Amino acid sequence: MAINWNNALGIHAQAINVHAKRAELIASNLANADTPNYKARDIDFKGILNSIAENQDNKHMRTTSSGHVNMNTSIGMGVNDVMYRTPHQDSLDGNTVEGDQENVRYTQTALHYQASIRFLGDRIKGLKSAIKGQ
Repeated sequence: MAINWNNALGIHAQAINVHAKRAELIASNLANADTPNYKARDIDFKGILNSIAENQDNKHMRTTSSGHVNMNTSIGMGVNDVMYRTPHQDSLDGNTVEGDQENVRYTQTALHYQASIRFLGDRIKGLKSAIKGQ
């Protein structure tokens, strides 16, 4: 009997990729904290993960015409997924990076990344136990 890995591992495998992309964006924000006119960027983690989940739910759909939208494509971090953040306080040089807020977001993202890794590891351990019959 074949294992459907998407169902077996759940959304955590995709969540790890989204967390990694968010951490990359936040790190870029922190690196450019002193760059004039740099605009802080972020992604809507929950929105992207919901899109991925909907895409997995619609995997049985197929296109019957060249004008139909293919629901089987994976959701990536395209240009439309990255948004600009509105600062709490404007700076004189036009930079929207708020260092303290970015550090908090980076720490939260790192913790969520580690949690997803742990959930995925636990899921794999459970599958190994089921396969071994323990």
